Amino acid sequence: MEVLDLRTYRDLQYVRNTESLMKGLDSRLKVAAESQRSLNAKSFQELKDKMTELLPLLPVLDQYKADTRLIVHLKEEVRNLSGSLLAIQEEMGAYDYEELQQRVLMLEARLHACMQKLGCGKLTGVSNPITIRASGSRFGSWMTDTMTPSADSRVWYMDGYYKGRRVLEFRTLNDFVTGQNFVQHLLPHPWAGTGHVVFNGSLYYNKYQSNIAVKYHFRSRSVLVQRSLAGAGYNNTFPYSWGGFSDIDFMVDESGLWAVYTTNQNAGNIVVSRVDPQTLEVLRSWDTGYPKRSAGESFMICGTLYVTNSHLAGAKIYFAYYTNTSSYEYTDIPFHNQYSHISMLDYNPRERVLYTWNNGHQVIYNVTLFHVIKTSGEL
Repeated sequence: MEVLDLRTYRDLQYVRNTESLMKGLDSRLKVAAESQRSLNAKSFQELKDKMTELLPLLPVLDQYKADTRLIVHLKEEVRNLSGSLLAIQEEMGAYDYEELQQRVLMLEARLHACMQKLGCGKLTGVSNPITIRASGSRFGSWMTDTMTPSADSRVWYMDGYYKGRRVLEFRTLNDFVTGQNFVQHLLPHPWAGTGHVVFNGSLYYNKYQSNIAVKYHFRSRSVLVQRSLAGAGYNNTFPYSWGGFSDIDFMVDESGLWAVYTTNQNAGNIVVSRVDPQTLEVLRSWDTGYPKRSAGESFMICGTLYVTNSHLAGAKIYFAYYTNTSSYEYTDIPFHNQYSHISMLDYNPRERVLYTWNNGHQVIYNVTLFHVIKTSGEL
């Protein structure tokens, strides 16, 4: 709650400062328009053009303030319910306590939905690469859990792109950097490719020489479920441009688990599927129209698939497919491929970074998202 309070206060101050600046600019423009004495014609026109550029920000600022008021209201409601909960625990029966607990859970769900709405956005930039470690072979994958508390900083490491079964679990990122304090998991089925993801304590990966998705639970050291992705190509039928049995790529973003692959029916174009993390059933699929063999790698952010045009030096984020509107656009977002051969690229929504395996180097990138805030409708 303290973090939310600080963020709300900071963002509100930014909105107020920006709004004051815009109003001051507007007043100055009106005075200049009446007198024409304080500005020459060129300066006046520049000022007018600048004001025109800023005008679309006004409704965005209004929406931001509306969301800020909503967060403050939700925060006060949480505090009131917490106080009532303590009182009922002491004075009333179990039925009332359980009823209030349900109200708290519902409120938490609303607050989470509000935070998700504020947190999502459109990718506009990628930072320079930050090298965490240099280890392993040319191909591999590494990741943290996309759905655990921030205090859990375990790192999973999978060297190689086919027939591998050995997964190393490091206690912290610092342990991963130094190569210490890890445990080993030996998977019952070997993996194919590098498109693995850890989600809520389980590893999701493609079983070697098949289109079978496997969910392996780390704590119980067992396979909880496995299921075939109907029609999905495998065994280097439809890999990314770098090959490596990368036919099936699992991803997690703010909205859940995804699988990216292709089929003969889709003529080799990338298919994006929402996947139930419990059963591995495909909930819905989209045909992006983008040929998978022409893609270097891809990742999901806020329901949008972003595709790089190469795995080699000079790559850029070239294509975006929006599942919420079933539409696409070509993009031109620079992407510095420092070590010239990317074989794994995944977004972690908890940390808002891209994890990359780049020619034997484990690298991360920070991302910049443009936030479009919507206030219509009930949370």
